[in-house]
Amino acid sequence: MSRPTFLDEPAESAGQRKLYDDDLAGDGYVWNVSRLWGHQPEAREGLVRLMGQAVRAAGLTDRQRGILVAAMASTLGDSYCSFAYGRNLTGWADVTVAAGVLSGDDSVLDRDEQALARWARQVARDPNATTADDVQALRDAGFTDAAILALTHFVALRLAFAAVNDALGAGPDKALVEDVAPEVRAAVTWGRPAG
Repeated sequence: MSRPTFLDEPAESAGQRKLYDDDLAGDGYVWNVSRLWGHQPEAREGLVRLMGQAVRAAGLTDRQRGILVAAMASTLGDSYCSFAYGRNLTGWADVTVAAGVLSGDDSVLDRDEQALARWARQVARDPNATTADDVQALRDAGFTDAAILALTHFVALRLAFAAVNDALGAGPDKALVEDVAPEVRAAVTWGRPAG
């Protein structure tokens, strides 16, 4: 059997055990990313806490959060987050929205959601290429400057999370990939294979 990440299985600890137990209770299996972050569960917990603070500060709905992550992950070429948030976004919106955002087709999104997807892609692609006009597009979509900072903070943290997972070989779980809609599976043509 191949390893779920490039790292060995983490040593057992209270934090590692909680990650595994939460996965087993919620999904029936231990996620590959939990096997990775089980080496430093406190770091993962701190990162998740920061992401949650950013989501609350930006006033994001689950659907908006899903759009940001799906747009960011697909631009980065991260298959794990693309599958996970493709599945989430299918539940928070529908499969057309999820597959569309992953494929770069925002035509089914509202104006504010289109602005979020564009922004997440720009930040993932080249944060130094953003302009004041790009920020103005978010303002025009109804986001305050404080919300823009918070949602950018969220996208940047998600980028960091994905980069760690990708660099250390965490591919999407087979069970996760099997659980997503066929349209989402067809849309994700990048990143590490399921394992």
